[in-house]
Amino acid sequence: MAITPLEVAARGTGGRRGADILLEILESEGVRYIFGNPGTTELPLIDALQRRPDLKYILALQEASVVAMADGYAQAAGRPGFLNLHTAGGLGHGMGNLLNASVSQTPLVVTAGQQDSRHTISDPLLFGDLVSIATPAVKWAQEVLHADQLPVLVRRAFNDSMAAPSGPVFLSLPMDVMEEASDIDIGRPSVINREAIAGGLPELARALAGITPGRLAIIAGDEVHGAGAAAQVAAVADILGAPVYGASWPSRIPFATSCPLWAGNMPTRATDIASRLADYDAIFALGGKSLITILYSEGSPVPPGCAVYQVSADARDLGRTFQTPLSLVGNIRASLEVLLPLLGRETEPRRAAYVAARENVVAARARRRREAEELVVAHQDDAVIAPCVAAHEAVRAIGPQVAIVDEAIATSSYTRMFLNSDWAAQYSFLRGGALGWGMPAAVGASLGLGREPVVCLVGDGAALYSPQAIWTAAHEQLPVTFVVMNNREYNVLKGFMRGQTHYVSARQGNFLAMDLCDPPIDYQAMATSYGLESRQITRAADIAPAIEAAMASGRPNLVEIVISTV
Repeated sequence: MAITPLEVAARGTGGRRGADILLEILESEGVRYIFGNPGTTELPLIDALQRRPDLKYILALQEASVVAMADGYAQAAGRPGFLNLHTAGGLGHGMGNLLNASVSQTPLVVTAGQQDSRHTISDPLLFGDLVSIATPAVKWAQEVLHADQLPVLVRRAFNDSMAAPSGPVFLSLPMDVMEEASDIDIGRPSVINREAIAGGLPELARALAGITPGRLAIIAGDEVHGAGAAAQVAAVADILGAPVYGASWPSRIPFATSCPLWAGNMPTRATDIASRLADYDAIFALGGKSLITILYSEGSPVPPGCAVYQVSADARDLGRTFQTPLSLVGNIRASLEVLLPLLGRETEPRRAAYVAARENVVAARARRRREAEELVVAHQDDAVIAPCVAAHEAVRAIGPQVAIVDEAIATSSYTRMFLNSDWAAQYSFLRGGALGWGMPAAVGASLGLGREPVVCLVGDGAALYSPQAIWTAAHEQLPVTFVVMNNREYNVLKGFMRGQTHYVSARQGNFLAMDLCDPPIDYQAMATSYGLESRQITRAADIAPAIEAAMASGRPNLVEIVISTV
C-alpha cells in the first residue's frame, strides 16, 4: 500500500506516532466514533484523525455529555464505546456519568489525555493522577508509558470492557506517548466467545418444575439485554406460565412489553417489592442487581420462604445479597437455550396447570392495562396536564418502533406502564441515578442505531445538567426529539419527603432548594440557542401531534410539556 504524504509527515524517527498507532488499533477493533471534547493534551490525537477519515470524531461541549453519549452508543450498538477526555479536569467533569456507566455495566473504553510525562516532576498546569481519579468508577485504570504498549493495553481494554461483568475501563494517554515514534506491530483483535453454557441446568430444570404452577415469578434483569436473550426468556415464561417482571431501577426493559406475560417493573422500596412477591414461592432472576432499592425500608425485598434461583454471567452476583438454593454461572441466552428442552420435559406432566397459570397472568396484565387507561381518562381534562396523561400521550405518539431514552423521573413509571412494543430493546433508563445522562445518551443511541430516530424523555431538572448535548444533535443533524417534562420543581424529592412523616418540610409544604420557577427557565430559548426548533405544550390534546411532527421532520427538536406536580 502506498504511503500518503500525510502519513509520511506523521512518521518520525523510528516509525509512526503513538496517536497514529492508537487510531490504527481503533479501526481494527471496528470503532466508528470517537466521542470527545479536545484540549491541549489531545492535540496529537486530533491531528492524527486527519489521516483516518473513516473514524468520525463526535464533538460534545462538555465531558459529562461525552461519557453519556458513548454510553448511549454502546448500549444501542451492542459494542464498546470509545471516548477521549481532557486531563484531570475533564475526567472530573465526566465522573458522574462514568459512575452511571459503571452501575449500568456499559462497556466503555475511556481515555484521557495526560500532561507530557517529561515535565510532570514540576507540577505543570493540567497534570493530575488520572489513574487514581478514575479507579473508583472503572474496572481497572492504567497509564500508558510508551507507544509500544498501546497494542496490548488498548486491546486489553476492549476485551475487558466486554468481559462479565461488563463496564468501563480507563487508559491515561500522556502527550509525549502520543507523539512518540514506534514501529510496533498492532496485531489483530482477539476472537473471544463469551457464550459459556452454565453447568447444573438439569438440576435447575427440576427445581423450577418442582414449584407449584402459578407460584413462580421471573425477573428479567439488564443482563438479558446484553445477552440478547429476550426470546429465550419469553419461551421459559411461556412453558412455566410465569409473569416476567423487570428490574426495580432498570437500565433497560430487556423484554417485549407487548408480550402478555410482561408484568411491569418491580417497585423501588424493599417493603413494596416484598408485597409484590408475597404470592410467589420462588423467583427466577436472570441477571443480577434486579431488586435495587432507593430509600430504606425495614426488611428484605424477598419475603421469607421465597426461594431465589439465578443465572448470570457475573459470578459475583450469585448469592451476593439473597441466599439461593441453586444459581448458575453462564451466558443467559446460551444457557436458556439448553434449559428450554429440559424444562419442557420436566413440566410436561402438569402441562394443564401451567396453561391455567399462564391464563391468569394474561388476565392480570389485561386488568392492569385497563386500570391504567381508566386513570388517564380520569385526568384527561385536568387544568394542568397530569404526569400519567403526558406519559400516555407521549408513548402513543412515539409508537412501538422508535427507541426511547428516559430520564423523566416524574413520568417514568407511567411511561413504562403504557409501553406496548414487540421490540425488546425499545426502552432505556437512567440506572446509575446521577442526572445528566438522558439527553447525551439519546444522541449516542441514535448513532448506535445507525442515525435512526430516538425520543428522549427528560425532566426539567435533568435537562439542565447536560443541555450542551442538544448542540451535538443539531451539529450532527440527528433525528432526536427531546421531550422535556416540566413541572418546575424537583418533584421526586418532594415526593420522597412527603412519604416520610418526620419531615417538617412536608408537613409545612415548604421545600427548600426544590423549585425551579423563580425565575422560570425558558426551554424554548435554550433550544433555539443550540440550533433546535421547539415548542411548548400546555394542552393534553396537543402532545401527540407535536411529538409526531417533531419525529416526522427528521431533524432534532425539543418539545416542552408543562405538567402538574401530582
